[in-house]
Amino acid sequence: MNLTVIRKRNGKIVPFDSTKITEAVSKAFLAITGKPEPEIPENIKNLAVEKIDNIYKENESSIPYVEQVQDVVEQAIMDAGHFEIAKHYILYRHERAIERAKEKEEERKRAEDGAILITAKNGRQERFNEGVLRSFISKMSEGYTSVSIEAVVDRVKNEIYDGITADEFLKAVVLSCRSMIEIDPDYSYVAARMIRYIAIKEMGIEISYDTYTEEKISQIYKDVLVKSIKQGVEDKVYDKRMESYDLEKLANAIDQKRDYLFQYLGMQVVYDRYLVRDLERGNALLELPQIFWMRVAMGLALLETNKEDKAIEFYNAMSNFKIVPSTPTLFQSGLVYSQLSSCFLNTVDDDLKHIFKVYGDNAQMSKYSGGVATDWSYIRSTGSIVKKTRIESNGLIPFLKIANDVTVTINRSGRRRGAVCSYLESWHYDVEEFLELRKNTGDERRRTPDMNIANWVPDLFMERVRNDEDWTLFSPDEVPELHEVYGKKFREMYVAYEAKAGRGDMRIFKKMKAKELYRKMIMMLYETGHPWMTFKDPSNIRSPQDHDGVVHCSNLCTEITLNNNFEETAVCNLASVNLPKHFVNGKMDLEMLKNTVKTGMRMLDNTVEINFYPTEEAKTSNFKHRAVGLGIMGFHDALYELGIAFDSPQALVFADQNQEFISYHAIMSSSEMALERGAYETFKGSKWDRNMMPVDTLDLLESERGLKINVPRGGAMDWTPVREHIKQHGMRNSNCMAIAPTATISNVVGSSPCIEPYYKNIYVKSNMSGEFTNVNDYLVNDLKKIGLWDTDMLMEIKMAEGSVQEIMRIPEGLRNRYKETFEIHYKTLIDLAAYRGKWIDQSQSLNLYYKGNSGKEIGEMYMYAWEMGLKTTYYLRTLAASGIEKATTSIDKKEEEKPIETVVPVKDIPTNMSMPAYQNIATYAQVQNEMDNKEKITEKVLANTDTEKTILVGGKEVKICKILDPDCEACQ
Repeated sequence: MNLTVIRKRNGKIVPFDSTKITEAVSKAFLAITGKPEPEIPENIKNLAVEKIDNIYKENESSIPYVEQVQDVVEQAIMDAGHFEIAKHYILYRHERAIERAKEKEEERKRAEDGAILITAKNGRQERFNEGVLRSFISKMSEGYTSVSIEAVVDRVKNEIYDGITADEFLKAVVLSCRSMIEIDPDYSYVAARMIRYIAIKEMGIEISYDTYTEEKISQIYKDVLVKSIKQGVEDKVYDKRMESYDLEKLANAIDQKRDYLFQYLGMQVVYDRYLVRDLERGNALLELPQIFWMRVAMGLALLETNKEDKAIEFYNAMSNFKIVPSTPTLFQSGLVYSQLSSCFLNTVDDDLKHIFKVYGDNAQMSKYSGGVATDWSYIRSTGSIVKKTRIESNGLIPFLKIANDVTVTINRSGRRRGAVCSYLESWHYDVEEFLELRKNTGDERRRTPDMNIANWVPDLFMERVRNDEDWTLFSPDEVPELHEVYGKKFREMYVAYEAKAGRGDMRIFKKMKAKELYRKMIMMLYETGHPWMTFKDPSNIRSPQDHDGVVHCSNLCTEITLNNNFEETAVCNLASVNLPKHFVNGKMDLEMLKNTVKTGMRMLDNTVEINFYPTEEAKTSNFKHRAVGLGIMGFHDALYELGIAFDSPQALVFADQNQEFISYHAIMSSSEMALERGAYETFKGSKWDRNMMPVDTLDLLESERGLKINVPRGGAMDWTPVREHIKQHGMRNSNCMAIAPTATISNVVGSSPCIEPYYKNIYVKSNMSGEFTNVNDYLVNDLKKIGLWDTDMLMEIKMAEGSVQEIMRIPEGLRNRYKETFEIHYKTLIDLAAYRGKWIDQSQSLNLYYKGNSGKEIGEMYMYAWEMGLKTTYYLRTLAASGIEKATTSIDKKEEEKPIETVVPVKDIPTNMSMPAYQNIATYAQVQNEMDNKEKITEKVLANTDTEKTILVGGKEVKICKILDPDCEACQ
């Protein structure tokens, strides 16, 4: 049995007990036949469980509701031929539904009569007071005129029951408010305030709605910061150096009003996942939201000489949502084991001892919240000879199976599961079996369902695919240098090895059509989403560190391109600039953005000394190279702010010039820190030392390939000051930029993830905290401006599953601006990434979206990505759909539960139609000309259910959304 948990009607996740199916079916048989039938109900149970497992192993991101399980049982009874029993089972379910509705109506009447009793923690009971509830909601919704207090009160009365605990009552209020977010985004902010109120109460602080004032909250924060730090140090949760701060000064710097920037989802995620708790004191809460930001800032400023001032600077940047570090930093900054890094990249030697050492290293890195990528290309292939034992090797795949099982055992920091990606170069003899590791059929001993996999693809392979030429697979022990070279050197060496194989001087090799292997890659990508396509030559040729080693793989999310070897595990520390928070009066405030970049680079550089290193190889690498990755998030939000469609030429201009600006100041900031702190150890000989900026390396790649890369080289800024500063003072960091997925931290600050387009205007998203229904409040606000937002419009958008393309009463300009992910051609995503990527010294976590089922077109998509010079790609997302659920607030009586997450909007900021505020906007004309010269994208993308993946639940077709994957690093 695969299914282990199910959701109750209120959304609470509980263990799945299949014996309850047997009991229910036995009762149905007893009611009809008058005698027990032990064998038949057991057989039906087994049939139902098999059906359930088949359904939900295809859709691992979904946990079925009890009603869905009952639908399957109903179908199983009919499949077994017991139609009278099925009829009784259906009637029984119907009767129970009527009983539940009747009970709920009676409870509502008791609530209206004031007969409901609420039980406090001390056991004392008080009568439900509707007036007190109304006053509380009124206090929480101050400043939000769109919120209907009466409507929220009415929903609360539907959800409470006699004897409900005070905690459950507060949750019912939050859930009632949350259920109305789809009606207006204001409800999201009100629900967030309510969660803060719950957190304050949880800390044992006496506060009621009538004493809930800004002055009171401000004083609470001041008191709690000082007490929390001291308590955390005493409990050995916080680093003891945290007490060395002037805590009073930091307490006075906290601005409690910044809690009002949070929307419901962001506040809920912070409350559930990021606020520090002391497990040894009964999971006692040590933080409130603004103290969380200050704790992270303090942890990052520990070694600064003016650490209070720097902590306040870092706090201001984060608490205003201008920049957010990655999740490991948010989890562990300021704690005893402050492992702050996001990504680790290591390489496995063809040696049994080293292989098992890497298993242990990966477990340690995963334990402390790191995402791990491992290069396996050195491991000899199946059939090669093990020298010491003189027997044939079983090859790579069995070792990857062990790596998969190690991953499953690790729960990173207790808050998310371990995650590993394995990389293999495309000439490896075992590559065909590697491609099939994620298939859900075949020998389970040669499958890795819990591990991500990625191809490390040489340029020569892509050229041979394009030219329909042959490709040869080798065993690494016979071609030991191939993994260490790239570009023209790789071509020369590879051709020489092919000639050697042709002479019969090699034991293990296989000749095949390059297109045949490429077709298998594409087929597996479409079927399983793996292996990801990442490109070896661009990653190495454009690397600033080409003088000091080789990039052997990318990372778990494919945005990191750092050298690694047996002695060095590459490490990267990440943070992301939140673009929409840098707009003032419809234009991007460049001075504000510059200051944020400078602050972010300092925060990231500080992590190197502060960091707790799970392995010596990681420490060695980080101190030698000091690589960091400053990224962006909220790219699509920024386009909304500017009134620009995602697939417009103006978006290309913005992507290009915005990333140039960030690149300019990130690199300059690193050089300024080199003046203050010294250059990184391996600076001499690097591309920086050779006066080469990231944009200059496109010409190198073009020269090595001998193929044109259709990306303009010009920029809008004068880079002379940066070049001169580096020439004099060097660089503090070997690498400065990488665009990570940002899914969770984007949820925290209410922005769109990194460079992604909005998936849908309304959709249900699943992650490890539950299910969330998102609504695009930019669209809501634009529709409000022209008087089109009402319940009818909401229902029309729901019926269209989020799309507005066929709602003709919405003006065409707005429909174009609010295209969803699968309504945007893949070339748009690749072009944006290419224009942006020329300024980035690492890479971007770029998902590709494809609507259709043509392997030929998918192959063309990845060929186009390679031709445009991209270093890496991430997931392939095929067309998916997510039904829009009705918001629910149900709570089981007398049972503790976590809130169900449903409708959550994005940040409520009015859209402005102005163009980007950049120095050289005239380049728009150049971009327009280039777009005109390229293949024009005129296909109108409409819903096509034939290309959607469906499964059967209770005889009904249910669409499965591949993007909603709680085990996926991006979705976390």
